[in-house]
Order: sequence, then C-alpha cells, then structure tokens
Amino acid sequence: MWKAVVTAAVAFVLLFCRSSTLDNGLARTPPMGWLAWERFRCNVDCVDDPYNCISEELFMQMADRLAEDGWKELGYNYLNIDDCWMSMDRDEQGNLYANKTRFPNGIKKLADYVHSKGLKLGIYLDFGTHTCGGYPGSIKYLQKDAETIAGWGIDMLKMDGCYANVSDMSWGYPDMEMYMNKTGRPILFSCSWPAYAGGIKVDYSVLAKHCNAWRNYDDIQDSWDSVTHIIDWFGDNQDVLAPVAGPGHWNDPDMLIVGDYSLSYEESKAQMAMWAILAAPLFMSNDLRSISPEARSILMNKEVIRISQDSLGMQGRRVIKGDDKIEVWLREIEYASYGIAFLNRRTDGMPYNFTLTLQDLNFTYGKGYHLDDLFSGQPLGHFELNRNLTVSMAPNGVELIYAYPSE
Repeated sequence: MWKAVVTAAVAFVLLFCRSSTLDNGLARTPPMGWLAWERFRCNVDCVDDPYNCISEELFMQMADRLAEDGWKELGYNYLNIDDCWMSMDRDEQGNLYANKTRFPNGIKKLADYVHSKGLKLGIYLDFGTHTCGGYPGSIKYLQKDAETIAGWGIDMLKMDGCYANVSDMSWGYPDMEMYMNKTGRPILFSCSWPAYAGGIKVDYSVLAKHCNAWRNYDDIQDSWDSVTHIIDWFGDNQDVLAPVAGPGHWNDPDMLIVGDYSLSYEESKAQMAMWAILAAPLFMSNDLRSISPEARSILMNKEVIRISQDSLGMQGRRVIKGDDKIEVWLREIEYASYGIAFLNRRTDGMPYNFTLTLQDLNFTYGKGYHLDDLFSGQPLGHFELNRNLTVSMAPNGVELIYAYPSE
C-alpha cells in the first residue's frame, strides 16, 4: 500500500512541476528582431545564388545591419535562423549539426559573432520526424537537442510542427520547454502547436504555461491578401485569443513583410500598425542590406513601436466592422491611454473619410483626450468625448492614433 501512496505522490509532484508556469523571465513585451523564412525561404543554392542562400554569411551580414543601422537600439535584437540550416543527417552520437558547406564555422561560432554585436541568436527545430524542409526532426531527441542548442548559446527557439501528430504536441512542446529550462540557459520558446491544431482548438491556458509565443494561423506570404486574411482571423477569433496574450506569452500572426516585394507604402503602414495593435511579435523578414528608406521609416517608427511594446501587454480588439469596409481596432495601453487603428479595406481609388466620436468607442474620461497621429507625427488636438473625429484613409491604408487623457 505504501508503495502505491508514494507512487501517487511522486506522480502528483511531477505533474505539478511539469504544469508550472513558464518562468524564464523572457518576452515581457512582444519580442522583436529579424527572421529569415518569408524572404529567404529554403534557398540552399550557395553556388549560383551566394548572396541570398541560407548560410553563415547571410546571418552575419544581417547581424551587422541590425547592429550598425539603428535597429538594435529600437528593440530589434533577435536574429533568427529558420529551416534548412542543418545537415541532412545527425552525427554518430545523434547530435544535430549545421551544414558544413554553408555554415563552415558551425552555429556556436555564429552565436558568438551575433552576441559580439549585442544581439541574440534564434534557431529553428521541428517537433516531428523531419522539419518542413525535410531535415532531421526532434521528436526522439528533445532533451539532446535542447542541450545542444543551449551549448551553442542559442537565445530563442522556434519549434515547428511538420511531420508530427497533433495529438503528440500536448506532451511534446511542454517536454521541450522542460528540457530547455533544465539547461539553465534562458531560451525564448516560440511554439507552432496551435497552427497545426486548427488555431483555436487548443487550451491556451496550458499553452501559455510552456511557450513565450505561438503561431496560430497560416504562414504569411508576400501579399496584401495574406496580411488581411491574418487580420480577419485574429478579429474573428479575438474573444479566444486576446485574453491569453500578455507579458511572457503572445499570439504570433507571423512575420512583418514590410520592405519585401508586394506591399504598397500604405499597406506596409497598415501591417505595422495592426501588428502593434495586436501586441504581436515584430519579426521582420526582409533584406536589411537593401531595404528602402520608406520601408525603413515605417519599421523604425518609434511611436508605433512604443504602442507595440506597451508594458500592459493587452492585445487589441476589433471594435467596429462596418458595412463601408472600415474597421476600428482598439488597444488599451498604460496610463489609461489607447492605440486606435482605423483600417480601410476599401479599394475604390481615393481616400475615404470616416467620422466618429470617442464616446462611440466607449471612452469615459470626462476631461477628454489628446490625440496624436503616429505616422505623420502630428498632434490632432484635444477632443471632448462628443467631439467629431474625422480620419482620412487611403485605400488599403490605416490611420494609427495615440489617445491619452487630457489634464
């Protein structure tokens, strides 16, 4: 009998310890940085395309740009490798190692270089039998891989879910978090579990105990349609998603594609604004070596970043979705203030004017609010609760406003 009691007690303790809240002290605000995937994909052709292939040289060059061009000072401090960095096989001891042609000095040397620039290095693994690109998966090697990346000095892990059973993810991702914590190295953990489980078909309260961020929905592509599909999905499911976001655990709508090929200037502003309202991780996937001044100005807008990085960590919500294809999104931020995004989904060739009052948004401070336009940098003035506010938005454009209580 006593053996059964002890066994039950041990099981309870293990269960309690395993389900304890993730406490690595990381991602107290949405993480920011650069991620290779959307822009550079799985390009491994370093013979014919050495400038764009997934290689040590590419990541060193991006580290230089983050460190030397002002990105790091704004908070973009993670440099993240995605798929296709590995050799196609593990070594004789079962360890992962980088492709020796494209990463001749190995990941540890690359991590040392990135750290010397005052940056952090992220890496990619897959929970399944293989990565999405066909490289070795981690399902039978979780502890070994956690120890390997910690030994290399990795600061963030994105764990994908290709070639895995969704039913196994409920133990697999928590196990990986446990093994990383055991290494003693703080590693920000980004999980893809919800994206493979249908987005809202997971227990987010459990997820938040084990992951600092998680992908919920489809991969972003280089198109405005892709951006708007993601925005729509987050709006349609906000009652599930918004309550679970907060310091240390964030919903991730995927990368910023500002500075790539498809988005117009107005669409680029719209993606940046909406990701800030959504309290989303801000991971650029672009070519920092040749980014345009216009794209740079959007991504480096300090006031928009301030909304993104607000310490309350509350995810914004869609509060108006009109028949006129105008949406209003609202994010509560510190000091009883708000970020307001007016998103124009119209494509009829001219700016559209939209009018409301702060009362329409359920603002209540009796003395009214000061409003600032965050992309123009211009103050809009003092607004009583019943004063009309008219904003003009370009097609597929946005107006992002900071509202704070008047004294």
